[in-house]
Amino acid sequence: MNTKQTWDNWEIIAIKYLQKKLYNILDTNFKFWRFWEIDLIAKKDDFTIFIEVKYRNNTNYWIPEESITLNKLKKCRKTVEYYVLKNKLDFEKIRFDVITILKWEKSYKVTHYKNVKIW
Repeated sequence: MNTKQTWDNWEIIAIKYLQKKLYNILDTNFKFWRFWEIDLIAKKDDFTIFIEVKYRNNTNYWIPEESITLNKLKKCRKTVEYYVLKNKLDFEKIRFDVITILKWEKSYKVTHYKNVKIW
Protein backbone atom coordinates (compact mmCIF):
# COMPACT_ATOMS: atom_id res chain seq x y z
CA MET A 1 0.00 0.00 0.00
CA ASN A 2 1.50 3.36 -0.96
CA THR A 3 1.59 6.44 1.28
CA LYS A 4 -1.43 8.16 -0.32
CA GLN A 5 -3.59 5.06 0.16
CA THR A 6 -2.52 4.85 3.80
CA TRP A 7 -3.31 8.54 4.31
CA ASP A 8 -6.72 8.10 2.73
CA ASN A 9 -7.51 5.36 5.26
CA TRP A 10 -6.76 7.68 8.20
CA GLU A 11 -8.65 10.52 6.59
CA ILE A 12 -11.65 8.19 6.28
CA ILE A 13 -11.36 7.34 10.00
CA ALA A 14 -11.45 11.07 10.81
CA ILE A 15 -14.45 11.61 8.51
CA LYS A 16 -16.38 8.73 10.10
CA TYR A 17 -15.53 10.07 13.57
CA LEU A 18 -16.84 13.52 12.61
CA GLN A 19 -19.98 12.17 10.96
CA LYS A 20 -20.82 10.24 14.14
CA LYS A 21 -20.60 13.61 15.91
CA LEU A 22 -23.04 15.07 13.32
CA TYR A 23 -20.51 17.09 11.33
CA ASN A 24 -21.36 17.62 7.67
CA ILE A 25 -18.21 17.18 5.54
CA LEU A 26 -18.02 19.96 2.93
CA ASP A 27 -14.62 19.39 1.36
CA THR A 28 -11.43 17.35 1.62
CA ASN A 29 -7.84 18.21 0.75
CA PHE A 30 -8.54 21.86 -0.10
CA LYS A 31 -5.32 23.40 -1.46
CA PHE A 32 -4.36 27.03 -1.67
CA TRP A 33 -1.51 27.39 -4.12
CA ARG A 34 1.82 27.25 -2.31
CA PHE A 35 0.67 27.65 1.25
CA TRP A 36 -1.02 24.59 2.60
CA GLU A 37 -3.69 21.99 2.31
CA ILE A 38 -6.62 21.81 4.69
CA ASP A 39 -7.40 18.13 5.19
CA LEU A 40 -11.10 18.46 5.98
CA ILE A 41 -13.67 21.23 5.95
CA ALA A 42 -16.91 20.56 7.80
CA LYS A 43 -20.03 22.30 9.03
CA LYS A 44 -21.66 21.96 12.43
CA ASP A 45 -23.89 24.24 14.50
CA ASP A 46 -23.65 27.10 11.99
CA PHE A 47 -19.82 26.97 12.08
CA THR A 48 -17.46 26.11 9.26
CA ILE A 49 -14.64 24.04 10.74
CA PHE A 50 -11.23 23.58 9.15
CA ILE A 51 -9.57 20.39 10.32
CA GLU A 52 -5.96 19.24 10.20
CA VAL A 53 -5.56 15.46 10.59
CA LYS A 54 -2.32 14.00 11.93
CA TYR A 55 -1.56 10.30 12.09
CA ARG A 56 1.25 8.27 13.65
CA ASN A 57 1.59 4.52 13.75
CA ASN A 58 3.98 4.62 16.70
CA THR A 59 5.44 7.10 19.15
CA ASN A 60 9.10 6.15 18.72
CA TYR A 61 9.89 9.54 17.19
CA TRP A 62 7.08 11.81 18.33
CA ILE A 63 3.38 11.90 19.00
CA PRO A 64 1.06 13.34 16.32
CA GLU A 65 0.50 16.55 18.28
CA GLU A 66 4.20 17.38 18.06
CA SER A 67 3.98 17.67 14.29
CA ILE A 68 1.73 20.75 14.56
CA THR A 69 4.36 23.48 14.38
CA LEU A 70 3.96 27.26 14.42
CA ASN A 71 5.08 27.37 10.78
CA LYS A 72 2.41 24.83 9.79
CA LEU A 73 -0.25 26.79 11.66
CA LYS A 74 0.73 29.98 9.81
CA LYS A 75 0.33 28.20 6.48
CA CYS A 76 -3.00 26.80 7.59
CA ARG A 77 -4.14 30.28 8.58
CA LYS A 78 -3.41 31.65 5.10
CA THR A 79 -5.35 28.80 3.50
CA VAL A 80 -8.29 29.27 5.87
CA GLU A 81 -8.33 33.02 5.17
CA TYR A 82 -8.34 32.38 1.43
CA TYR A 83 -11.20 29.87 1.71
CA VAL A 84 -13.25 32.21 3.90
CA LEU A 85 -12.81 35.17 1.56
CA LYS A 86 -13.38 33.09 -1.57
CA ASN A 87 -16.61 31.64 -0.17
CA LYS A 88 -17.75 34.87 1.56
CA LEU A 89 -17.95 33.26 5.00
CA ASP A 90 -18.22 35.10 8.29
CA PHE A 91 -14.90 35.04 10.18
CA GLU A 92 -16.92 34.93 13.40
CA LYS A 93 -18.43 31.60 12.35
CA ILE A 94 -15.27 29.60 11.65
CA ARG A 95 -12.85 27.59 13.74
CA PHE A 96 -9.78 25.44 13.32
CA ASP A 97 -9.58 21.93 14.80
CA VAL A 98 -6.94 19.23 14.89
CA ILE A 99 -7.67 15.52 14.92
CA THR A 100 -4.85 13.16 15.85
CA ILE A 101 -4.96 9.46 15.19
CA LEU A 102 -2.53 7.17 16.97
CA LYS A 103 -2.44 3.56 15.87
CA TRP A 104 -2.45 1.02 18.65
CA GLU A 105 -1.82 -2.67 18.09
CA LYS A 106 -5.12 -3.53 16.39
CA SER A 107 -7.04 -0.30 16.78
CA TYR A 108 -6.45 3.43 17.00
CA LYS A 109 -7.02 6.36 19.32
CA VAL A 110 -8.71 9.48 17.94
CA THR A 111 -8.26 12.79 19.78
CA HIS A 112 -10.17 15.89 18.68
CA TYR A 113 -8.78 19.31 19.63
CA LYS A 114 -11.40 21.98 19.03
CA ASN A 115 -10.88 25.68 18.37
CA VAL A 116 -7.09 25.61 18.06
CA LYS A 117 -5.79 29.17 17.88
CA ILE A 118 -4.13 30.01 14.57
CA TRP A 119 -4.64 33.79 14.67
